[in-house]
Amino acid sequence: MRPLIILHGAWLRPAHYDEVTEGLRREGIAVTVPDLAGHSLAEGTRLVQDLADQAAEAPVVLAHSFGGVTATGLKGISHLLYLSSFVFDVGENAQQWIARIERETGRQGAPLPLTIDDTGMTRLDPDGAREGLFADCATQVADRAIDLLRPEPASIFTASPAQAAWKDTPSTYIATTEDRAILPEMVAHFSQRCDSTVTWPGGHCPFLSRPADVVAIVRDHL
Repeated sequence: MRPLIILHGAWLRPAHYDEVTEGLRREGIAVTVPDLAGHSLAEGTRLVQDLADQAAEAPVVLAHSFGGVTATGLKGISHLLYLSSFVFDVGENAQQWIARIERETGRQGAPLPLTIDDTGMTRLDPDGAREGLFADCATQVADRAIDLLRPEPASIFTASPAQAAWKDTPSTYIATTEDRAILPEMVAHFSQRCDSTVTWPGGHCPFLSRPADVVAIVRDHL
């Protein structure tokens, strides 16, 4: 089987994906979950590209949320699995998409409550994160996930990939019906950019609420 690289979302850590990672490794799948904190998008993309280039075979990439922006800048990937993820074209960024949805719908386009400190770091409100990210998770799972959250630079909202890998790499979009972090209008656009779409019930973090399904869909693409 091909190796797998998991790319975590903003404010999250590799540890958020432990249950999926452990499930895959029990099946003999080689999994790497690089920590992209502290790296710009360009730096993080280079880090992941180096991992992909060093792999014995072209890896599959499972990219969650903002991790999709990093995945979109990669080359030599066998399959891109976008999990509740942003799928940007070159020159696009989250700020532009939020503004677009606000113009088109008249609704606020940024669903997660954030604070920004004097250093330009954003933080998620714990109660807002529970509602926006982990609403369909068991209480104990959500509590741990909230404890693991960390700040992210506000620059993530203006980060744009240097290329659009989904244009020439096989790709699957995994959408969730109750995603409260990425608005449905965005999901509709992003999923159309992929070769196929799978839709699951649940919220933004199915690797926490339905890890067995995430393990299964990854296994099917290795």
